Amino acid sequence: MSVQIRKRGRPRGRAGGLGAEDSGGIRALDRALDILDLIAVSSGLTLTEIAQRLDMAPSTVHRVLVTLAARGVAESDSQTQAWHVGPTAFRHGSAFMRRSGLVERARPLLRRLMEVTGETANLGILNGDAVLFLSQAETHETIRAFFPPGTRSALHASGIGKALLAHARPADLKRMIREMRLERFTEMTLTDPQALLDDLARIRARGYALDNEERTPGMRCIAAPIFDLAGEAAAGISVSGPSLRMSDARLEAMSEAVIEAARELSLGMAPASRAGESG
Repeated sequence: MSVQIRKRGRPRGRAGGLGAEDSGGIRALDRALDILDLIAVSSGLTLTEIAQRLDMAPSTVHRVLVTLAARGVAESDSQTQAWHVGPTAFRHGSAFMRRSGLVERARPLLRRLMEVTGETANLGILNGDAVLFLSQAETHETIRAFFPPGTRSALHASGIGKALLAHARPADLKRMIREMRLERFTEMTLTDPQALLDDLARIRARGYALDNEERTPGMRCIAAPIFDLAGEAAAGISVSGPSLRMSDARLEAMSEAVIEAARELSLGMAPASRAGESG
């Protein structure tokens, strides 16, 4: 799955709009995070490639990379000159995943769900206008879905995303639908707001969401929401795989397994006031 990185040219002045500093941000930090975002979703990029993709001056990119490397957030391959995320970035990401303990509690359930269904099991949470995948138990099949931790996916075109939308508060759902860009990824993607709302109603009625090749042709996903003690949909769990293996004949059994895993995780959700105390 790819993550779109917005290009950043010369920041606009006051006459043309707000730059990062005008809106309360720090322009240099904003650019550094754009570079980090790009190399995090790439298999290695040279300085020139980074500069071209982000429409930045090579000298600016060089200064940022040197700074990131000094802190261990980025590192370069001495042979290929390609840049990758460094060990410090991993430590920062691990701190985020320790915050609620959800990942640790979900790990054995993800493994069991993968073994029962034979497909890759995923854990994700709402992250702005997207799903952020936190953990995964990969199937042993050669052809399989792959959502490494840190991957983001559009809410309207993912199983977990639609499961979370279906159980959002009505006012929040109305706002999110209004603000979302319903991008079309395949012929099956729901890009009409009413069509999406109708699908969310079906999800609430049957207890699980189905991504029916809406993000990637030939791939399906079944997902169910994980509720906290306040009854809010705090996360989602799913299984993903090729449509040929996740056939209509298997949907009932697979959806029951996903719903049961979500139910077990919901029962184990810690109160919000205690989240992160064990980290």
